Amino acid sequence: MTSTVADLMRRNLLDVFNETDPDRRAAAIAEVYAEDVVWHEADRLIHGSQELAARAAELRATTADWTFRPAGPVSALDDLGHLAFAFGPADQPNLSTGMDIARCKDGVIVELYTFVNAPS
Repeated sequence: MTSTVADLMRRNLLDVFNETDPDRRAAAIAEVYAEDVVWHEADRLIHGSQELAARAAELRATTADWTFRPAGPVSALDDLGHLAFAFGPADQPNLSTGMDIARCKDGVIVELYTFVNAPS
């Protein structure tokens, strides 16, 4: 099954960064990202799906009761995808917003850029 850019953007947010179960998160990472994915955050550069998995686990551990929520539809243009998100404790107002932009190839994300706005 070939994933569309829109599918990959939603899965990146919901199946990876929102997933609390490590085994389900690992399975999603194997399906969503290239083995040599590069992830750009404001303060670091992550190389490879194993480093991405470790960083995703770190984020889940430090914000265990928080959830990501899409803040609008996915925008896609050729091999690029964009998805805005909101982030905060479940069942409470969002504390932060941001966006993911990804370049996709052969049905997986090969490069991911995450921008996070200062908490409101």
